[in-house]
Amino acid sequence: MKINKIIGGAGDMFDAKPTSAQENLYLSVNGEWQETAKIPADKPRTGGFMDLDEAVEKSLMKEFEDFSTGKVAYPNELVEEAIKLYRVANDAEKQSKFHQQPILKDLQTIIDIKDIEDFSNKIVELSKSGYALPIDIDIDADMKDTTKNVVYIDVPGLILPDKTYYDEDNDSKEKLLSKYTEVVSKLLSMVGYDLEKAKSIVEQAKKFDSILVPIVKSSEEKADYTKMYNPMYFDEYTTKSKYLDLKSQVVGQINDTPEKVIIIEPRYVDSLDDIINADNFELMKSWMIVKLLMSNAGNLDEEFRQTVGEYSLALNGAKELQNRTKFAFHKATGYFSQIIGLYYGEKYFGASAKADVKKMIEKMTAIYKDRLANNSWLGEETKKKAIHKLDMIEVKVGYPDKIDDIYKKYKIDENISLYENISNLRRIIIQDHLDQYSKPVDRSKWLMPGHMVNACYDPSRNDITFPAAILQAPFYSLDQTSSQNYGGIGAVIAHEISHAFDNNGSQFDEYGNMNNWWTDEDYAKFKELTQKMIDEFDGIPYAGSTVNGKLVVSENVADVGGLRCALEAAKTESDVDLKLFFNNWARVWRLKSTQEFTDLLLSTDVHSPGPLRANVHAQNMDEFYPTFGVEEGMGMWLEPEKRVNIW
Repeated sequence: MKINKIIGGAGDMFDAKPTSAQENLYLSVNGEWQETAKIPADKPRTGGFMDLDEAVEKSLMKEFEDFSTGKVAYPNELVEEAIKLYRVANDAEKQSKFHQQPILKDLQTIIDIKDIEDFSNKIVELSKSGYALPIDIDIDADMKDTTKNVVYIDVPGLILPDKTYYDEDNDSKEKLLSKYTEVVSKLLSMVGYDLEKAKSIVEQAKKFDSILVPIVKSSEEKADYTKMYNPMYFDEYTTKSKYLDLKSQVVGQINDTPEKVIIIEPRYVDSLDDIINADNFELMKSWMIVKLLMSNAGNLDEEFRQTVGEYSLALNGAKELQNRTKFAFHKATGYFSQIIGLYYGEKYFGASAKADVKKMIEKMTAIYKDRLANNSWLGEETKKKAIHKLDMIEVKVGYPDKIDDIYKKYKIDENISLYENISNLRRIIIQDHLDQYSKPVDRSKWLMPGHMVNACYDPSRNDITFPAAILQAPFYSLDQTSSQNYGGIGAVIAHEISHAFDNNGSQFDEYGNMNNWWTDEDYAKFKELTQKMIDEFDGIPYAGSTVNGKLVVSENVADVGGLRCALEAAKTESDVDLKLFFNNWARVWRLKSTQEFTDLLLSTDVHSPGPLRANVHAQNMDEFYPTFGVEEGMGMWLEPEKRVNIW
């Protein structure tokens, strides 16, 4: 029996109706909300996580306005710089006076590139200035020695979100490419190109993009995280192009000659001469021009922002762009993320809540350790290593204790354009990133700021991060029962712990090094279980499309492990109420999104749609059935032998 038997659940959330938990857990909790909820005009979705996002946005925007107008004094100089950027971005009238002028110099830089040799000579400066390039470098921890930073060879993104969008049977392909052509043509005319030249540039850019499509990885391929680690001796890498000085490209940016580089996409590097050559040179230049405009037009005046935004609206289905003030707020919080995250965390979260959540994490970790120790399919040797890895996980809660030094370099000039300010910040960020090559890996770095409604696990650092903004109802509240909190933040905490043991995280040891710590027998059993998880979700109908089980497997392994562990924790409490537990689990996954955004997520997101996360993983829990009286023949029934549990 396929999972899509869930009545009105797996297949139909766009025309959903309330029902019982026996037929559809998600709709029993969220059905009425699903019928009446309105997606904000400037957003492509609404729901559990997004509701909290909006609340954070509303609170901080009020504070930004108070700071900006002088009603409230700045708490420190770094927040003051963030507010300066906010003011610059929010002054539409002043930006209109600059109009297209700020970007013309950068466009001319591309136009002035004479040939492939000239491009090769200028590639270091182009990279440091943030231009889109058909081959570039990145600096990150060596996945097999995470104390050191190394050079990764990176590849560009496509015009459309994923190579699956280019399939002939993808209904979005022509619609989006047509809108992209229309938008880019208009932008080109706004910076001075006549109609014929603009049309030629767009067509050349799309032709270059079409060369990349069969070569780059799909989102499904990228989801297999460890496949990005392909070491190559630097001397060998430098021979991969007849036309580019790949040695100078790397050495010129890191001021050193590495022994090796890591190739993220070998197929791409092996095809470099087919991508970058004299015949394709003009196509590549046009592609760079188009990429520059599409990436930066929003930083010009309001006319440019509205024009480039037409493509975003076509892509995600939102009805309108954020207003100028929201745009300015998100621009400032994006560049000053740690600064604003620390301010938010200290004001809205505080030390007492931080301590309380740490206690919950300690309890969830203890439950997880017990489950590992009593695991029925792991051998003793692997169990010991798994428990050791669990003990070594570093936990980051709320907000960091210190701010990265780079923020001290950020200076905003309110007399110049937004575009120029962003360009200056970008160069600082890129140079700081390149400078990390000669430094040890900073294991204290936070991947998420305190005001972000999210959480994450980093396999290369073996750490988990829970920003302050997610640590509120419905995920967590002192006013909720223990069962509700375990069904919310408890499951999220255990989800992130489970990432240490998903199909990707399981290949990293306690120090974050990619290292096989499994016996062959145990890993073979683990692969069988992850394949069952792939099979359980693969092909489930959703919103006119289907779920790709391989794309979402790592998050599903974490989901089912997290829910299992949180359920065990809830059962240890004297006030346990499993109905409240499962109901809150379903509540946090409430989701309503546009068709366009749903299509985008199904093609590119490693997470399953929220309603499926709520229903299918509940079906995998044996306790769910007696809690709600679910019996064979009911919509939520799944045969015991088909229920997937790993951790």
